[in-house]
Amino acid sequence: MRSWLPTLLLSLVCALGLFGARAIAQAAAEADAAPAAAVPTEPDTELTQVSAETAASESAPVAAAQDDFDFFSDAPVQSAEVVELPPEKSRWLSLGGPLALFAFFFLVLAIIWWLVPFSSHSVDINLRDFPPAAKRGIALAVAMFGIAFCFGASEIWYQLRLHGSAEAYFAQMSLGKLIAFTHAHLFGFTTSFFIIGIPFSMQFNQLQVYQWVFPAGLAASLTDVMSWWGIKFLSPNFEWVSMFCGIVFSVSYLWMLIGLLRVLLFPEVIWASDKDRAPRLAAKAEQRQAARHGEGDY
Repeated sequence: MRSWLPTLLLSLVCALGLFGARAIAQAAAEADAAPAAAVPTEPDTELTQVSAETAASESAPVAAAQDDFDFFSDAPVQSAEVVELPPEKSRWLSLGGPLALFAFFFLVLAIIWWLVPFSSHSVDINLRDFPPAAKRGIALAVAMFGIAFCFGASEIWYQLRLHGSAEAYFAQMSLGKLIAFTHAHLFGFTTSFFIIGIPFSMQFNQLQVYQWVFPAGLAASLTDVMSWWGIKFLSPNFEWVSMFCGIVFSVSYLWMLIGLLRVLLFPEVIWASDKDRAPRLAAKAEQRQAARHGEGDY
């Protein structure tokens, strides 16, 4: 029974995910179809004239009532054109929601640590021993993904300057666009971190701290995307979660970028994190010693 329990749980999660995705897609389709159905057909000329005359006759008393309106009066406003603001969200949503999402991020890391504990007896691969084409390709991929991240950061700055805040940006975004936005970013985050995180983690497999850089960045990316839904539907306080996760996955990617480019493009540079640091330093010392003896022979 215990051997089947993980399979059953994963199957249940997948089924719930598919059902939730279908429900969200259906709601988005209905929301986007409503404005299209509300588009009026070509109006009748006579009916338009009658409607205009009726509207003009009805607007006269309204204009007179507006002229008699006393702004400083305590009397309640009787106009039907008053805009009603939505009620404030409860603190369970405005504060508890972001805190719960923070907890989700650390819960993902805890589950990863529990399911996949650190092991020093892993596959030992040194990227310096790869063929030149592989090293060049990995270096270019790392650099190009870094450029993509820079353009993503500039897009964030542009949207904030255009709309004023993340809350306003997601408020004007339709549910269908948010679904497409989520799909594109989850796919992009997963691809970029997978392509860069695998060689980084295999190159520095001897360091336990470095084994957290890849999963922490990916978990932060997932939590960041989830915070967008919270900003739109629950509370603008989810923006704090988005900022925190943005810093985490940016730092983790920058960490991996520097580590890989240094190994691939600057093989003569030796850092304390290198698995072959001791033999390389010894080889350099021997070279210096041999050069010193060679100079003294002349």
